[in-house]
Amino acid sequence: MAVAIPKWVQRRYALLRKAYGTDEFTFEDACEILKADEKFISVLLSELKKYGWLEVKLNPEDSRKRIYRLRPIENIMSEIAEDISVKAPLRK
Repeated sequence: MAVAIPKWVQRRYALLRKAYGTDEFTFEDACEILKADEKFISVLLSELKKYGWLEVKLNPEDSRKRIYRLRPIENIMSEIAEDISVKAPLRK
């Protein structure tokens, strides 16, 4: 289940989305696109995963590495809207 994310995470999601869409990318790819150090990228990817905006799988060629894929924004927004309507239905 995806939830709303902080603005600093959302901005980086947008940059990664522009570069990769829903295609797979690596940690190194994220570092290159975002022009940030490895510690920052680790935190960012962890946050995106925690909030349900990122899928992660092991690299079949090297299990020490991960392959990332951003979830489609349409799915994320649907899940957030569903969560909102369950917690606090809109009044008529």
